[in-house]
Amino acid sequence: MAGHRKSIRLALTATTALIAAGAAQAAVHIEGRVEIAHAPVAGSRVTLWSASSGAPARIGEATSGANGGFAIDGADTPAAPDYYLVAEGGTPAVSAARPDPRLALLSVLGAAPPAKVVVNELTTVASAYTNARFIRGEAIVGNALGLRIGAMNAPNLVDPATGGWGKVVLDPINSTQNTTLANLDTLADLITAFATQADDGWRAKFLAAAAPAGGAAPANTLDAMADIARQPWAAPKALYGLFDAAYPQPRDGSRRGAPFVPYLAYQPDDFALALTFAGGGVYSAGRLMFDETGNLWAGSNWMPGSQSGVINSIGGGLAELSPSGVALSPPITGFTGMGVDGIGWGTAVTRDKAWVTSFNGKIGVFNFDGSPAASEADFPFKQKLLGLMGIGVAADGDVWIADGSDDQLLYFPGGRVKAGKIVKVPGLLSPFDVVVDPQNRVWVSNSQSDTVLRFPKDDPTKTETFRAGISVRALALDSKGNVWVASGASPNFPVPKVPDGASIMEQFRIMGGAVLRYPGPTGVINMIRPDGTQPAPMGFDGGGQVNLPWGVNIDGDDNVWSGQLKGRAVLFMAGAAGGPGGAKTGDVVHVFRGGGIQMITDVQIDAAGNVWAANNWNDPKAVADPNPPGPISTWGGGSGISVIYGVAAPVKPPRMGIVQGY
Repeated sequence: MAGHRKSIRLALTATTALIAAGAAQAAVHIEGRVEIAHAPVAGSRVTLWSASSGAPARIGEATSGANGGFAIDGADTPAAPDYYLVAEGGTPAVSAARPDPRLALLSVLGAAPPAKVVVNELTTVASAYTNARFIRGEAIVGNALGLRIGAMNAPNLVDPATGGWGKVVLDPINSTQNTTLANLDTLADLITAFATQADDGWRAKFLAAAAPAGGAAPANTLDAMADIARQPWAAPKALYGLFDAAYPQPRDGSRRGAPFVPYLAYQPDDFALALTFAGGGVYSAGRLMFDETGNLWAGSNWMPGSQSGVINSIGGGLAELSPSGVALSPPITGFTGMGVDGIGWGTAVTRDKAWVTSFNGKIGVFNFDGSPAASEADFPFKQKLLGLMGIGVAADGDVWIADGSDDQLLYFPGGRVKAGKIVKVPGLLSPFDVVVDPQNRVWVSNSQSDTVLRFPKDDPTKTETFRAGISVRALALDSKGNVWVASGASPNFPVPKVPDGASIMEQFRIMGGAVLRYPGPTGVINMIRPDGTQPAPMGFDGGGQVNLPWGVNIDGDDNVWSGQLKGRAVLFMAGAAGGPGGAKTGDVVHVFRGGGIQMITDVQIDAAGNVWAANNWNDPKAVADPNPPGPISTWGGGSGISVIYGVAAPVKPPRMGIVQGY
C-alpha cells in the first residue's frame, strides 16, 4: 500500500513537471466510435487534443465513417499528456432531423487512454462536469494538477472505453442513495434530443436554459454542458421542462422514450453531479485538507463499524484518498500512531507533513506515506493534554493548535515538533479553530462563546475581541485577508448551560443537542475585514438557509462554502466581492443537498473546482442516545466523503494562510 501511494504521488509530480517542460514522447494511436442514442454518427469531425496550462496541442484529426468509427495517429505528442477528444457535427443514424453543427461531444481520456474509446452523450456530460472550470470551447486549459484531477474523475461517472456508466456511479452508495445517476442520464438525454429533434425552437430554448446567470447562451452542446456544470442551480425547471417536452410521459405511465435510463421522474433542485467515497478508515470525518499533489486527508472522529457517539466511542484514525476518491490509507483504522485515538477538528497539511490532534490530547505528525514523522516523546509538553481541536498553518509553516479543554494554544515555530510551546491567551473559551493572516496575526474561535480573538504572533497579550454568532467554529481567510467565521447558533439562541471543564464530547452533546432540537434554523456566517470592521455585525443567515454551519472555506474566486450540520447540506455564499448572477456579499447563491450528503462539518475545494464535503454525523439518535436502537447503532458517524463536481473556482493546495486561486 505504501508503495502504491508513493507511485501515485511520484507519477503526478513527474507528469506535472513534464507538461510544463513540453517534452515529447512516442506517437499515439486512438481508435473509437462516435455515438448518439447508442447508434453511430457519420461525418463527425473528431479532434484529439492535449490539455495544458496554455493553448491545448492539436494531436490529430479524423472524420467518423458510416459506422461512427474513426482512428487518429499523432506524432511528437507531449510527454504525460492529458488527452481529450472533441467530436463536432455529423449525422446521427437515428435522426430524421438535418445535421446541426452545434452538436459537440467530449471525452476526456487522461494520460493513458484505452485502446478503443466511445464518444457519446454520457462521456460529454461526465467530462464536462469534471473539467468544467477548464473548458473554453474546444480548448481545455488550466493548472496541471486540476487537469489531472479532472481526467482522473471523469471515469468515476462514465467509462471512456465503453461510453457506459463508470464503476463509482454504479456502486451501492451512489447508484441508489442519490440522484446522480438520474441527473447524468437526463442531461445525456437532453444532448440526444438536441441531435435528433427536428424543432429548432427546442434547440434554441435548450441553449438559452444552459446559459449561466446573466451570461450569453452557449455556442454548442459541449459549452452547454460546461455551463450547466458550473451553475447547475441556474435553470433546473427550464431544463427539466425541455426533457419532458422531448420525451413526454406516456398516459399509461410506461417508460418515456429517452435513450438513457434511469432518468429523473421529478424536477430537481439542481443538476449537480455528486458522488460519495468511502474506505481507508473514513467515517465521521471532521476536517478535510488537500496536500500539494491533490490527495485528500481527513481525520475520523470514530472507527468505522463501531457503535460510537458522544457517550461511548472508539476513536478513528487518519484517512487519505487520491484525487479521484480512491482510498490510500488502511481500511477501518486509517493511519495510526503517536497515541492518536479519535480525531476531531484537528487535521492540517503542510508542505511535507499531515498533522492531526486527538480527543485524548495526543498529536500526530505523519509523513505522506502514512508513517509517523515523530514520536510522542518528541513533544516538550509536561502537562497532560485533552480535547485538542483545530490546527492552523501559517504561510511560513508555523503550526498552531487549539487546546479546547485547557483554554490555551500550542505553538510550533516552522512546524518543528521539539520546539513546541504552550501559549496562554486571555479570553480563550474552549478554542476551536485557528488561522494566521498575512500580517502574522493569529485568529482563534471560541466554541463556548460568541467571540473570535486576534493577537500578533509575537505578543499574545495584545488581544482584540470580535463578536460573531454563538458557539463559534471554523475560520477561513480569503485572498484579501478577510476572516470568515462559522457560528453554530444565531446571536439570539437560548444557550444551555455547559458545565465548566466539560469534555469536548460533553460540549457537543449539550450544545449540539440543543441546536438540533431547536424548532427552526439557526447559525450565522460572519465576515471580519483586516481592519476589524464587519459588513454585517449580526452575521449572514441567508434568510434562514444557514443552519448550524460548522466548516467554512473559500474558493479561488473568494466565494464562501460552508458545511451545514443540521441543514444536512453544502451552502454556497457570495464572498466579499459578490458572487455569480449579481449576488451580493453574504447572499446565499445555492444550497446543495442529496442522499449522499449527511450532517456536514467541513468543505474543501480542490484544484479542479470540485467541492468535497465531510459527512460527520448521520442519525442524531445514534449519536446521542445512551442506548440507541441496534439497527442504527452504527449510524452515529457519517458515511464517506462526498464531492460535488465543478461548482467552485479551483484552489491551490495546501491550505496555509490565505486562500490561493489559480
